[in-house]
Amino acid sequence: MSKTLIRGAKVLGGEPQDVLIDGTVIEAVGPGLSAEGAEVVEAGGKVLLPGLVDLHTHLREPGREDSETVLTGTRAAASGGYTSVFAMANTFPVADTAGVVEQVWRLGQESGYCDVQPIGAVTVGLEGAKLAELGAMHESAAGVTVFSDDGKCVHDAVIMRRALEYVKAFGGVVAQHAQEPRLTEGAQMNEGVVSAELGLGGWPAVAEESVIARDVLLAEHVGSRVHICHLSTAGSVEIVRWAKSRGIDVTAEVTPHHLLLTDELVRSYNPVYKVNPPLRTERDVMALREALADGTIDIVATDHAPHPHEDKDCEWAAAAMGMVGLETALSVVQETMVDTGLLDWAGVADRMSVTPARIGRATGHGRPVSAGEPANLTLVDTEYRGGVDPAGFASRSRNTPYEGRELPGRVTHTWLRGQATLVDGKLT
Repeated sequence: MSKTLIRGAKVLGGEPQDVLIDGTVIEAVGPGLSAEGAEVVEAGGKVLLPGLVDLHTHLREPGREDSETVLTGTRAAASGGYTSVFAMANTFPVADTAGVVEQVWRLGQESGYCDVQPIGAVTVGLEGAKLAELGAMHESAAGVTVFSDDGKCVHDAVIMRRALEYVKAFGGVVAQHAQEPRLTEGAQMNEGVVSAELGLGGWPAVAEESVIARDVLLAEHVGSRVHICHLSTAGSVEIVRWAKSRGIDVTAEVTPHHLLLTDELVRSYNPVYKVNPPLRTERDVMALREALADGTIDIVATDHAPHPHEDKDCEWAAAAMGMVGLETALSVVQETMVDTGLLDWAGVADRMSVTPARIGRATGHGRPVSAGEPANLTLVDTEYRGGVDPAGFASRSRNTPYEGRELPGRVTHTWLRGQATLVDGKLT
């Protein structure tokens, strides 16, 4: 088995140490390590983190391979420092059966760039009317533990209750896309001053907040776990904070773009800023950052949503919603959370690796950087600053809101169970 010696890395941002990888595991961590015949990576004070885990990725395969495939999506993940991603169910066909989730899981196994854990649909065809084969998907080779109709809300309270009751039997979790459909009919952007000035249909904060309030109460009632996808408003933060104070088993995620961008950008009418949920106000952004820092929001998840050029290069009303995010997530978190002093690198490791792995039961991921642990690691040059050039993305799609924007930090190396998937910023 091959050995790799990472020399002089700041583990979780601490003092420089050496890390020795032997085969698939970390053999030793400490100063002055040596290993005959080992490949040496001179970290030079770069930050070493456990491999990142994304609980919310759209890989589009099967059905929309023009946007992304499992292979291109996992290559993008490795480029961004991820060693595990959870693939959302809104594919064609929908991942609502054991057969489809196993297909996605096997494609991930074949890619070799990161582990792919399929997320199963809550309802058949994402239609919200009938529970999907939750038990069969859990018992399949894919071992599904997270279920979501993301892209659509499980709007029927009875269906949501039944799903929460069902997954409780095997420790699963329902990840809710909180969007009351009747309150968002025709919505194009955040409802507020900017939408009124632009004459675009408004997407009120209460459409998100009302569903979260309902679902945390349902989770409390049945004693089950609920996870809130892409939380985006200050009001949602307060509801989750209240629910946690009551001991309700709720977790929540925020996307990088909701930590940085605001609805003021929609004034450009550039569809790259069209996303679900929509970009909110500066007040919301600040509330989300504070909530991520204090643990009210548990994790950062990318909601990586690739679209082909023609679905974004059109008028605003006709454009698809979503942004790619795997390759820029860590940089955005550095800018919004680390460089502002809200989180240290150990906090980033918790929010982007340890806790998402725990929520999704991603075995072998989110583990400490210590001897005997799986060698799922990412090395980050935190001193780097550079403009975002989507032409260099590994993703098949280019719909990033950061094109030309200078962001800090760059992932230089990623290891999946000791195997380098990214070396000096280039995929292996």
